[in-house]
Amino acid sequence: MILDIVKYGHPALRRVGARVAGVTPDIRQFAADLIETMHAAHGVGLAAQQVDRALQMFVIDVREVKGRPSWLERDGQRVAVEAFMPLALINPEVKPLGEPVTGPEGCLSFPEIFADITRPESADVTAWNEKGEIVSFRCGGLLARAIQHEYDHLRGVLYIDRMSGETKRELRSQLETLQAETRAALRRARRA
Repeated sequence: MILDIVKYGHPALRRVGARVAGVTPDIRQFAADLIETMHAAHGVGLAAQQVDRALQMFVIDVREVKGRPSWLERDGQRVAVEAFMPLALINPEVKPLGEPVTGPEGCLSFPEIFADITRPESADVTAWNEKGEIVSFRCGGLLARAIQHEYDHLRGVLYIDRMSGETKRELRSQLETLQAETRAALRRARRA
């Protein structure tokens, strides 16, 4: 089922996610819904907060992105990223590694707003998958960037919080308009 993605200005985006107690049929279905929603929106990642659920859970799929490579290692061996996509990560632990690199980012909760964000070039990740299995891997490239972006969502951190002051000033009117539109829509929904 395709879920509604909340936009900047919605309070859900600033909520810290609760740990998922166990991988139940409802959680498995939610993971499938997140993946379907992400694909329908042509995104590479989607966190629970973005569909108004404050849980420690997000999904990733970088297969469709051309020109921004990703890599993944399990047990010290490089493996095909495509074999692990789409990927649901529940209660993830993410440890950023390596030198900071700057690259373009967008967010489904900020339609058509893109900016260069600096993040560590790789990350170690441990989480449950949608089957309740523990998965651990090291990743880099776009995959590491997307995982760090979504992991931020689980802690109520948005990519605009990582923008330079200059970039925020350049995007100020777009951000203010989006926030005002979202808040107005929330007020209308409460009155309805």
